Amino acid sequence: MLKPLPLLLCLALVWRRADRQGQPVATRWLLAGLALSLLGDVCLLSAQGFLAGLAAFLLAHGCYIVLFHRGLPWLPHRPALLAVLACAALVYGYLATHGLPADMRLPVAAYVLVIAGMAAQAIGRAQVLRSAGARCVAWGALSFMVSDSILAIDRFVQPLPAATVWVLGSYYLAQGLIVHGMLRVLHAPQRK
Repeated sequence: MLKPLPLLLCLALVWRRADRQGQPVATRWLLAGLALSLLGDVCLLSAQGFLAGLAAFLLAHGCYIVLFHRGLPWLPHRPALLAVLACAALVYGYLATHGLPADMRLPVAAYVLVIAGMAAQAIGRAQVLRSAGARCVAWGALSFMVSDSILAIDRFVQPLPAATVWVLGSYYLAQGLIVHGMLRVLHAPQRK
């Protein structure tokens, strides 16, 4: 039951600082992504909540994609997009050939594409902005991919040693880096 606590803390931190920000729309997208992630965490507390959790996280990644796109082109760094898609395809291919149930193939494929898009947008954003905050967000997005890959392999292929530690550690790192990086960017002085 302690799993959602770090997300509640992230939400509280962003909410607390939201009133002082000059970018309320971006703050709302960040809060929405965190709230949907929290919903996903709660859903994943039970085995029956897996699909609902997957859907909540898919929507959270959609919010992050919109957030990372604000003021920038879509997928501004093509090499990053290709690299992330290649990694996502490898993980999905491994899952599909090593135990992913047939009824889960389409939902997992959709999720893999969305999280890959989120990571590619975050990396492209870091390439364009070249700021510490944007790099922090990009590392957070990559950590999210690592967390979800470990979770999927553990769930669908074979149990991994200390999987919960690795999944939660990389997940909390991902969310923390995204929040930290976005708050740095959102609090940076605005160019006139």
